[in-house]
Amino acid sequence: MTPGPRRPRPSGRRTAPRDRRGAPRPAAPPDPLVGRTVEVEVGPIAHGGHCVARHEGRVVFVRHALPGELVRVLVTEGRAKDSFLRGDAVEVLRASPHRVTPPCPYAGPAATTPGCGGCDLQHVALPHQRELKAAVVREQLQRLAGLEVDVVVEALPGTPEHERGLRWRTRVELAVDAAGRAGLRAHRSHDVVPLDDCLIADERVVATGALSTVWTGCTGVDVVAADEPEAAVEVPLPVDGPVPSVVQHVAVDGPEGEWEESFLVSARGFWQVHPAAAPTFLAHVLSELDPQPGERALDLYAGVGLFAAALADAVGVTGAVLAVEGDAVAVEDATANLEDRPQVEVRGGDVARELSAMVDQGVVADVVVLDPPRTGAGRDVVDALVRLGARRVVYVACDPAALARDTSYLLERGWRLSHLRAVDAFPMTHHVECLATFEPAAG
Repeated sequence: MTPGPRRPRPSGRRTAPRDRRGAPRPAAPPDPLVGRTVEVEVGPIAHGGHCVARHEGRVVFVRHALPGELVRVLVTEGRAKDSFLRGDAVEVLRASPHRVTPPCPYAGPAATTPGCGGCDLQHVALPHQRELKAAVVREQLQRLAGLEVDVVVEALPGTPEHERGLRWRTRVELAVDAAGRAGLRAHRSHDVVPLDDCLIADERVVATGALSTVWTGCTGVDVVAADEPEAAVEVPLPVDGPVPSVVQHVAVDGPEGEWEESFLVSARGFWQVHPAAAPTFLAHVLSELDPQPGERALDLYAGVGLFAAALADAVGVTGAVLAVEGDAVAVEDATANLEDRPQVEVRGGDVARELSAMVDQGVVADVVVLDPPRTGAGRDVVDALVRLGARRVVYVACDPAALARDTSYLLERGWRLSHLRAVDAFPMTHHVECLATFEPAAG
Protein backbone atom coordinates (compact mmCIF):
# COMPACT_ATOMS: atom_id res chain seq x y z
CA MET A 1 0.00 0.00 0.00
CA THR A 2 1.36 3.37 -0.96
CA PRO A 3 1.69 5.65 2.04
CA GLY A 4 -0.37 8.79 1.93
CA PRO A 5 1.01 12.28 2.29
CA ARG A 6 2.48 13.31 5.65
CA ARG A 7 0.24 15.37 7.89
CA PRO A 8 1.56 18.94 8.09
CA ARG A 9 2.75 20.14 11.47
CA PRO A 10 0.76 22.89 13.16
CA SER A 11 1.95 26.32 12.18
CA GLY A 12 4.41 27.93 14.62
CA ARG A 13 5.03 24.74 16.58
CA ARG A 14 8.51 23.20 16.86
CA THR A 15 9.18 19.71 18.13
CA ALA A 16 12.26 18.52 19.95
CA PRO A 17 14.72 16.53 17.82
CA ARG A 18 14.43 12.78 18.23
CA ASP A 19 16.76 9.85 17.74
CA ARG A 20 16.17 6.85 15.42
CA ARG A 21 13.94 5.20 18.05
CA GLY A 22 11.80 8.30 18.41
CA ALA A 23 13.11 9.30 21.84
CA PRO A 24 13.86 12.99 22.41
CA ARG A 25 17.51 13.84 22.02
CA PRO A 26 19.15 15.57 24.99
CA ALA A 27 19.40 19.29 24.62
CA ALA A 28 22.83 20.78 24.04
CA PRO A 29 24.53 21.79 27.30
CA PRO A 30 24.15 25.46 28.16
CA ASP A 31 27.06 27.80 27.88
CA PRO A 32 29.24 27.52 31.00
CA LEU A 33 28.99 30.33 33.49
CA VAL A 34 32.51 29.92 34.81
CA GLY A 35 34.68 32.77 33.59
CA ARG A 36 31.85 35.27 33.26
CA THR A 37 31.91 38.51 35.21
CA VAL A 38 28.82 39.85 36.96
CA GLU A 39 28.19 42.96 39.03
CA VAL A 40 26.67 42.44 42.47
CA GLU A 41 25.84 44.24 45.68
CA VAL A 42 27.47 42.28 48.48
CA GLY A 43 25.32 41.09 51.36
CA PRO A 44 26.20 39.60 54.76
CA ILE A 45 29.16 37.46 55.73
CA ALA A 46 28.54 33.71 55.72
CA HIS A 47 30.24 30.76 57.37
CA GLY A 48 33.24 29.73 55.29
CA GLY A 49 35.01 32.98 54.49
CA HIS A 50 32.73 34.37 51.80
CA CYS A 51 29.88 36.87 51.59
CA VAL A 52 26.42 36.30 50.15
CA ALA A 53 25.23 38.21 47.10
CA ARG A 54 22.50 37.69 44.50
CA HIS A 55 22.55 37.92 40.74
CA GLU A 56 19.36 37.48 38.72
CA GLY A 57 17.70 35.76 41.66
CA ARG A 58 20.53 33.31 42.25
CA VAL A 59 22.82 33.24 45.31
CA VAL A 60 26.48 34.00 44.67
CA PHE A 61 29.06 33.16 47.34
CA VAL A 62 31.74 35.81 46.91
CA ARG A 63 35.27 35.66 48.29
CA HIS A 64 37.49 38.71 48.80
CA ALA A 65 34.49 41.00 49.25
CA LEU A 66 32.91 42.81 52.21
CA PRO A 67 29.28 43.42 53.16
CA GLY A 68 27.89 46.56 51.53
CA GLU A 69 30.40 46.66 48.69
CA LEU A 70 29.59 46.89 45.00
CA VAL A 71 31.92 44.55 43.13
CA ARG A 72 32.49 42.76 39.87
CA VAL A 73 32.64 39.04 40.49
CA LEU A 74 34.40 36.49 38.32
CA VAL A 75 32.36 33.29 38.48
CA THR A 76 34.67 30.43 39.47
CA GLU A 77 32.11 27.63 39.98
CA GLY A 78 28.55 27.10 38.78
CA ARG A 79 26.36 25.92 35.93
CA ALA A 80 23.11 27.20 34.55
CA LYS A 81 21.06 24.65 36.53
CA ASP A 82 22.84 25.19 39.86
CA SER A 83 21.03 27.01 42.65
CA PHE A 84 24.12 29.02 43.57
CA LEU A 85 27.41 30.20 42.15
CA ARG A 86 30.84 30.83 43.60
CA GLY A 87 33.08 33.68 42.61
CA ASP A 88 35.90 36.09 43.39
CA ALA A 89 35.57 39.85 43.66
CA VAL A 90 38.05 40.96 40.99
CA GLU A 91 37.08 44.65 40.92
CA VAL A 92 35.74 46.83 43.72
CA LEU A 93 33.40 49.53 42.43
CA ARG A 94 32.35 50.78 45.88
CA ALA A 95 34.62 49.83 48.75
CA SER A 96 33.79 49.20 52.39
CA PRO A 97 35.51 51.51 54.89
CA HIS A 98 36.88 48.32 56.47
CA ARG A 99 38.76 47.27 53.34
CA VAL A 100 42.57 47.30 53.48
CA THR A 101 45.37 46.24 51.16
CA PRO A 102 46.25 42.62 51.96
CA PRO A 103 49.70 42.48 53.61
CA CYS A 104 50.50 39.28 51.73
CA PRO A 105 51.03 39.42 47.94
CA TYR A 106 49.80 35.84 47.59
CA ALA A 107 46.36 36.55 49.10
CA GLY A 108 43.51 37.52 46.80
CA PRO A 109 41.54 36.39 43.75
CA ALA A 110 43.36 33.91 41.53
CA ALA A 111 42.66 36.15 38.53
CA THR A 112 44.75 39.01 39.92
CA THR A 113 47.13 37.36 42.46
CA PRO A 114 48.78 33.94 42.90
CA GLY A 115 45.54 32.95 44.65
CA CYS A 116 46.77 31.22 47.80
CA GLY A 117 43.84 29.68 49.65
CA GLY A 118 45.40 29.87 53.11
CA CYS A 119 43.78 33.15 54.20
CA ASP A 120 40.26 34.43 53.58
CA LEU A 121 40.21 37.87 55.19
CA GLN A 122 43.49 39.65 54.54
CA HIS A 123 41.56 42.37 52.70
CA VAL A 124 39.69 43.22 55.93
CA ALA A 125 40.96 45.41 58.78
CA LEU A 126 41.75 43.11 61.71
CA PRO A 127 39.17 44.56 64.18
CA HIS A 128 36.46 44.15 61.55
CA GLN A 129 37.56 40.58 60.83
CA ARG A 130 36.56 39.81 64.42
CA GLU A 131 33.24 41.61 64.01
CA LEU A 132 32.50 39.49 60.94
CA LYS A 133 33.40 36.30 62.79
CA ALA A 134 31.13 37.28 65.66
CA ALA A 135 28.32 37.79 63.14
CA VAL A 136 28.89 34.26 61.83
CA VAL A 137 28.77 32.79 65.35
CA ARG A 138 25.52 34.64 66.08
CA GLU A 139 23.96 33.58 62.77
CA GLN A 140 24.87 29.92 63.18
CA LEU A 141 23.51 29.70 66.72
CA GLN A 142 20.31 31.50 65.75
CA ARG A 143 19.73 29.42 62.62
CA LEU A 144 20.72 25.99 63.92
CA ALA A 145 19.95 26.24 67.64
CA GLY A 146 17.33 28.99 67.79
CA LEU A 147 19.43 31.05 70.22
CA GLU A 148 19.99 34.79 70.17
CA VAL A 149 23.47 35.40 71.59
CA ASP A 150 25.49 38.55 72.15
CA VAL A 151 29.10 37.61 71.52
CA VAL A 152 32.32 39.40 70.62
CA VAL A 153 35.45 37.78 69.24
CA GLU A 154 38.46 38.51 71.44
CA ALA A 155 42.03 38.95 70.30
CA LEU A 156 44.65 36.67 71.83
CA PRO A 157 47.69 38.23 73.51
CA GLY A 158 51.07 38.03 71.84
CA THR A 159 53.86 39.88 70.12
CA PRO A 160 53.38 43.09 68.10
CA GLU A 161 53.35 40.91 64.98
CA HIS A 162 50.62 38.74 66.50
CA GLU A 163 48.62 41.87 67.24
CA ARG A 164 48.76 42.66 63.51
CA GLY A 165 47.46 39.16 62.75
CA LEU A 166 50.84 37.97 61.47
CA ARG A 167 53.52 35.39 62.40
CA TRP A 168 51.28 33.46 64.80
CA ARG A 169 50.95 30.08 63.12
CA THR A 170 53.40 27.63 64.71
CA ARG A 171 52.28 24.56 62.71
CA VAL A 172 52.06 24.72 58.93
CA GLU A 173 51.13 21.90 56.56
CA LEU A 174 52.78 22.68 53.24
CA ALA A 175 51.78 20.97 50.01
CA VAL A 176 54.35 20.07 47.37
CA ASP A 177 53.74 20.30 43.62
CA ALA A 178 55.04 18.01 40.87
CA ALA A 179 58.25 20.04 40.60
CA GLY A 180 58.97 19.66 44.33
CA ARG A 181 58.10 23.25 45.25
CA ALA A 182 56.39 23.81 48.61
CA GLY A 183 53.43 26.08 49.13
CA LEU A 184 49.75 26.15 50.01
CA ARG A 185 46.78 25.02 47.98
CA ALA A 186 44.50 27.35 46.08
CA HIS A 187 40.96 27.72 47.40
CA ARG A 188 38.82 24.61 46.74
CA SER A 189 41.59 23.15 44.60
CA HIS A 190 44.42 20.64 44.69
CA ASP A 191 46.65 23.10 42.82
CA VAL A 192 49.70 24.18 44.81
CA VAL A 193 50.64 27.86 44.98
CA PRO A 194 54.42 27.96 45.61
CA LEU A 195 55.42 30.57 48.21
CA ASP A 196 58.55 32.49 49.15
CA ASP A 197 57.03 33.43 52.50
CA CYS A 198 53.84 32.97 54.52
CA LEU A 199 53.12 36.04 56.63
CA ILE A 200 50.92 34.24 59.15
CA ALA A 201 53.56 31.56 59.75
CA ASP A 202 55.93 31.78 62.71
CA GLU A 203 59.29 33.16 61.56
CA ARG A 204 60.96 29.93 62.68
CA VAL A 205 58.80 28.03 60.21
CA VAL A 206 60.03 30.21 57.34
CA ALA A 207 63.62 30.13 58.63
CA THR A 208 63.80 26.36 58.04
CA GLY A 209 64.04 27.03 54.31
CA ALA A 210 61.18 24.62 53.66
CA LEU A 211 59.66 27.05 51.14
CA SER A 212 62.88 27.21 49.08
CA THR A 213 63.75 23.51 49.28
CA VAL A 214 63.04 21.18 46.37
CA TRP A 215 61.16 18.28 47.98
CA THR A 216 61.81 15.47 45.53
CA GLY A 217 59.47 12.52 45.99
CA CYS A 218 57.34 14.32 48.59
CA THR A 219 53.67 15.19 48.57
CA GLY A 220 53.96 17.64 51.46
CA VAL A 221 55.97 18.74 54.46
CA ASP A 222 54.83 19.61 57.99
CA VAL A 223 56.80 22.35 59.74
CA VAL A 224 56.40 22.76 63.50
CA ALA A 225 57.77 25.56 65.70
CA ALA A 226 57.46 24.47 69.34
CA ASP A 227 58.97 25.51 72.66
CA GLU A 228 61.54 22.72 72.32
CA PRO A 229 63.60 22.32 70.24
CA GLU A 230 64.41 25.96 69.57
CA ALA A 231 64.47 25.49 65.79
CA ALA A 232 61.39 24.40 63.87
CA VAL A 233 61.08 20.73 62.92
CA GLU A 234 60.40 19.54 59.36
CA VAL A 235 58.57 16.29 58.60
CA PRO A 236 58.51 15.35 54.88
CA LEU A 237 55.45 13.42 53.69
CA PRO A 238 54.97 10.57 53.19
CA VAL A 239 56.78 9.82 56.44
CA ASP A 240 59.81 7.56 56.09
CA GLY A 241 60.80 6.48 59.57
CA PRO A 242 59.82 7.66 63.05
CA VAL A 243 58.15 11.04 63.47
CA PRO A 244 60.03 13.38 65.83
CA SER A 245 58.39 14.79 68.94
CA VAL A 246 58.42 18.35 70.25
CA VAL A 247 57.74 19.86 73.67
CA GLN A 248 55.12 22.51 74.49
CA HIS A 249 55.16 24.45 77.76
CA VAL A 250 51.94 25.80 79.28
CA ALA A 251 51.58 28.12 82.27
CA VAL A 252 48.31 29.60 83.56
CA ASP A 253 47.22 31.48 86.65
CA GLY A 254 44.90 29.37 88.77
CA PRO A 255 43.05 29.76 92.07
CA GLU A 256 46.03 28.30 93.91
CA GLY A 257 48.74 30.17 92.01
CA GLU A 258 50.48 29.52 88.72
CA TRP A 259 50.03 26.10 87.17
CA GLU A 260 52.59 24.94 84.62
CA GLU A 261 53.43 21.78 82.76
CA SER A 262 55.33 20.54 79.70
CA PHE A 263 53.78 18.25 77.11
CA LEU A 264 55.35 15.85 74.67
CA VAL A 265 53.63 16.15 71.28
CA SER A 266 54.27 14.30 68.04
CA ALA A 267 55.32 16.74 65.33
CA ARG A 268 52.34 15.44 63.32
CA GLY A 269 49.99 15.47 66.30
CA PHE A 270 47.46 18.06 67.38
CA TRP A 271 48.36 21.19 69.32
CA GLN A 272 46.85 24.65 69.09
CA VAL A 273 48.64 26.62 66.38
CA HIS A 274 48.46 30.07 68.01
CA PRO A 275 51.02 30.28 70.84
CA ALA A 276 48.53 31.95 73.21
CA ALA A 277 45.64 29.58 72.48
CA ALA A 278 46.45 26.61 74.72
CA PRO A 279 47.02 28.62 77.93
CA THR A 280 43.99 30.83 77.22
CA PHE A 281 41.69 27.88 76.65
CA LEU A 282 43.03 25.97 79.65
CA ALA A 283 42.55 28.93 82.00
CA HIS A 284 38.99 29.36 80.72
CA VAL A 285 38.12 25.67 81.11
CA LEU A 286 39.43 25.58 84.69
CA SER A 287 37.55 28.76 85.57
CA GLU A 288 34.26 27.55 84.08
CA LEU A 289 34.38 23.97 85.38
CA ASP A 290 35.78 24.94 88.80
CA PRO A 291 36.83 21.34 89.54
CA GLN A 292 36.92 20.45 93.23
CA PRO A 293 39.05 17.94 95.16
CA GLY A 294 37.53 14.49 94.98
CA GLU A 295 35.41 15.16 91.88
CA ARG A 296 35.28 13.02 88.76
CA ALA A 297 36.26 14.75 85.52
CA LEU A 298 36.01 13.60 81.93
CA ASP A 299 38.21 14.90 79.09
CA LEU A 300 36.83 13.90 75.66
CA TYR A 301 38.98 14.21 72.53
CA ALA A 302 41.78 14.62 75.05
CA GLY A 303 44.68 14.97 72.63
CA VAL A 304 47.99 14.75 74.47
CA GLY A 305 46.41 15.47 77.86
CA LEU A 306 46.43 19.26 78.27
CA PHE A 307 43.07 19.54 80.03
CA ALA A 308 43.36 16.17 81.75
CA ALA A 309 46.62 17.13 83.45
CA ALA A 310 45.23 20.34 84.93
CA LEU A 311 41.97 18.67 85.93
CA ALA A 312 43.89 15.89 87.65
CA ASP A 313 45.83 18.38 89.76
CA ALA A 314 42.59 20.17 90.65
CA VAL A 315 40.63 17.07 91.73
CA GLY A 316 43.67 15.59 93.48
CA VAL A 317 44.43 11.99 94.33
CA THR A 318 40.97 11.55 95.86
CA GLY A 319 39.37 12.45 92.55
CA ALA A 320 39.53 10.82 89.13
CA VAL A 321 40.03 11.92 85.53
CA LEU A 322 39.19 9.84 82.48
CA ALA A 323 40.76 11.01 79.20
CA VAL A 324 39.42 9.59 75.93
CA GLU A 325 41.17 10.07 72.59
CA GLY A 326 40.77 8.36 69.23
CA ASP A 327 44.19 9.02 67.68
CA ALA A 328 46.70 6.29 68.58
CA VAL A 329 49.73 8.60 68.49
CA ALA A 330 48.01 11.16 70.73
CA VAL A 331 47.04 8.36 73.15
CA GLU A 332 50.69 7.34 73.36
CA ASP A 333 51.75 10.93 74.05
CA ALA A 334 48.96 11.47 76.60
CA THR A 335 49.93 8.29 78.44
CA ALA A 336 53.50 9.55 78.74
CA ASN A 337 52.43 13.07 79.73
CA LEU A 338 50.05 11.83 82.44
CA GLU A 339 51.99 8.87 83.82
CA ASP A 340 52.89 10.67 87.06
CA ARG A 341 49.20 11.29 87.87
CA PRO A 342 47.73 8.00 89.12
CA GLN A 343 44.22 9.47 89.29
CA VAL A 344 44.14 9.69 85.47
CA GLU A 345 43.08 6.91 83.12
CA VAL A 346 43.77 7.32 79.40
CA ARG A 347 41.53 5.36 77.04
CA GLY A 348 42.13 5.06 73.33
CA GLY A 349 39.21 4.55 70.98
CA ASP A 350 36.31 6.17 69.20
CA VAL A 351 34.84 8.75 71.56
CA ALA A 352 31.20 7.97 70.78
CA ARG A 353 31.71 4.25 71.26
CA GLU A 354 33.76 4.64 74.45
CA LEU A 355 31.29 7.13 75.90
CA SER A 356 28.35 4.87 75.18
CA ALA A 357 30.13 1.98 76.90
CA MET A 358 30.78 4.18 79.95
CA VAL A 359 27.10 5.03 80.23
CA ASP A 360 26.20 1.34 80.00
CA GLN A 361 28.72 0.66 82.79
CA GLY A 362 27.18 3.31 85.00
CA VAL A 363 30.13 5.71 84.82
CA VAL A 364 29.28 9.22 86.04
CA ALA A 365 31.16 12.52 85.94
CA ASP A 366 30.92 15.83 87.77
CA VAL A 367 32.56 17.97 85.08
CA VAL A 368 33.32 17.40 81.41
CA VAL A 369 35.45 19.13 78.80
CA LEU A 370 35.34 18.17 75.14
CA ASP A 371 37.45 19.51 72.30
CA PRO A 372 36.22 17.68 69.19
CA PRO A 373 37.56 18.05 65.63
CA ARG A 374 35.98 20.43 63.15
CA THR A 375 33.09 18.05 62.50
CA GLY A 376 31.96 18.46 66.12
CA ALA A 377 30.79 15.88 68.64
CA GLY A 378 27.56 14.76 66.99
CA ARG A 379 24.28 13.36 68.22
CA ASP A 380 25.61 10.07 69.61
CA VAL A 381 28.20 11.79 71.81
CA VAL A 382 25.64 14.34 73.04
CA ASP A 383 23.12 11.60 73.79
CA ALA A 384 25.63 9.78 75.99
CA LEU A 385 27.08 12.97 77.46
CA VAL A 386 23.81 14.13 79.02
CA ARG A 387 23.44 10.79 80.81
CA LEU A 388 26.67 11.19 82.80
CA GLY A 389 25.08 13.40 85.45
CA ALA A 390 27.64 16.21 85.07
CA ARG A 391 26.93 19.56 86.69
CA ARG A 392 28.80 21.45 83.95
CA VAL A 393 30.28 20.89 80.51
CA VAL A 394 32.70 23.08 78.56
CA TYR A 395 32.75 22.55 74.80
CA VAL A 396 35.82 23.87 72.93
CA ALA A 397 34.77 24.31 69.30
CA CYS A 398 36.76 25.24 66.23
CA ASP A 399 33.69 25.35 63.97
CA PRO A 400 30.66 27.49 64.88
CA ALA A 401 28.29 25.47 62.68
CA ALA A 402 29.19 22.20 64.39
CA LEU A 403 28.90 23.90 67.78
CA ALA A 404 25.47 25.30 66.90
CA ARG A 405 24.23 21.91 65.73
CA ASP A 406 25.46 20.19 68.91
CA THR A 407 24.00 23.03 70.98
CA SER A 408 20.61 22.27 69.47
CA TYR A 409 20.98 18.63 70.57
CA LEU A 410 21.82 19.71 74.12
CA LEU A 411 18.87 22.10 74.24
CA GLU A 412 16.55 19.32 73.09
CA ARG A 413 17.78 17.21 76.00
CA GLY A 414 17.08 19.79 78.68
CA TRP A 415 20.41 21.59 78.88
CA ARG A 416 21.12 25.29 78.49
CA LEU A 417 23.97 27.39 77.17
CA SER A 418 25.11 29.36 80.22
CA HIS A 419 28.19 31.10 78.82
CA LEU A 420 29.76 31.63 75.40
CA ARG A 421 33.17 33.04 74.60
CA ALA A 422 34.73 33.48 71.14
CA VAL A 423 38.44 33.90 70.51
CA ASP A 424 40.34 34.89 67.38
CA ALA A 425 42.86 32.03 67.36
CA PHE A 426 43.20 32.19 63.55
CA PRO A 427 43.64 35.81 62.38
CA MET A 428 43.36 36.51 58.65
CA THR A 429 41.26 33.36 58.16
CA HIS A 430 37.53 32.79 58.61
CA HIS A 431 38.11 30.34 61.47
CA VAL A 432 37.12 31.21 65.03
CA GLU A 433 37.35 29.27 68.29
CA CYS A 434 34.36 29.17 70.63
CA LEU A 435 34.21 28.03 74.25
CA ALA A 436 30.68 27.17 75.32
CA THR A 437 29.56 26.27 78.84
CA PHE A 438 26.48 24.08 79.27
CA GLU A 439 24.51 23.14 82.36
CA PRO A 440 21.34 21.13 83.01
CA ALA A 441 18.48 23.58 82.62
CA ALA A 442 16.96 22.40 85.88
CA GLY A 443 20.24 22.88 87.74
